[in-house]
Amino acid sequence: MRTLNVPELGGSTPRRGNRLTSWAGRTAMQWSGWSFAGRIPDVAKAVLIVAPHSSNWDFFIGVSAMFALGVRVMFWGKHTLFAWPLGPVMRWLGGFPVDRRSAAGVVDVTVRRFAESDQMILALAPEGTRSAVHRWKTGFYHVAAAASVPVIPVVLDWGGKTIRFGDRFDMTGDIDRDFSALKGVFFNAEGRRSN
Repeated sequence: MRTLNVPELGGSTPRRGNRLTSWAGRTAMQWSGWSFAGRIPDVAKAVLIVAPHSSNWDFFIGVSAMFALGVRVMFWGKHTLFAWPLGPVMRWLGGFPVDRRSAAGVVDVTVRRFAESDQMILALAPEGTRSAVHRWKTGFYHVAAAASVPVIPVVLDWGGKTIRFGDRFDMTGDIDRDFSALKGVFFNAEGRRSN
C-alpha cells in the first residue's frame, strides 16, 4: 500500500468532516491505490472541473478524496438520484439536483448560491456525462464567469491512479481560448474506460 501524502488546505478553503471521515477517506484512497499530486489553490469560492469522467467509480474516488482532504464540496447530480432513499445521502455529501431539461435555470440558481455563500467549491465534470464526448459542456464556464470565481482543473488519472490539482484559472471571456488552455491540463490523462 503506497503512502498517501494529503495536501494541506489553505485558510480560505471551505472544510468539512472530522477525524473519522478523514480516516475513512484516506484509508479508502490507500486501499484503492490512489494518491494526490499538487494542492488545491487557497480560494474560498471556485468551480473544480474534474476530468476525464468515464465511470461511476469516479464518484466514489471523488468522495474518498473529499473526505481525505477535509474539503467541503458541492456538486450537481441528476435529479433522479435525489429521490428516496438515496436523496438524503446525496444532499449530505454536497449534491444538489439538476434537471438537464432546464439547463439555463441551473446556471442561474448556482450563480445565486455562489452570491449568497461566503465559501463554496462546486465540482463538475466538464463532459457532463460518462460517455466519450468531443466537446465539453459550457455550464461550468458560464457559472464561473457569471459568479466571478476561478476554475480549478482536477485531473482524475486512472492510468497512474492520481488526483492532480492544477493551478487556479481565471476566465478571460474568450471561451475557445479558455477551453483550449484548460483542456491542455488534461492531456494524456486516462479514464477508467478508454474514451
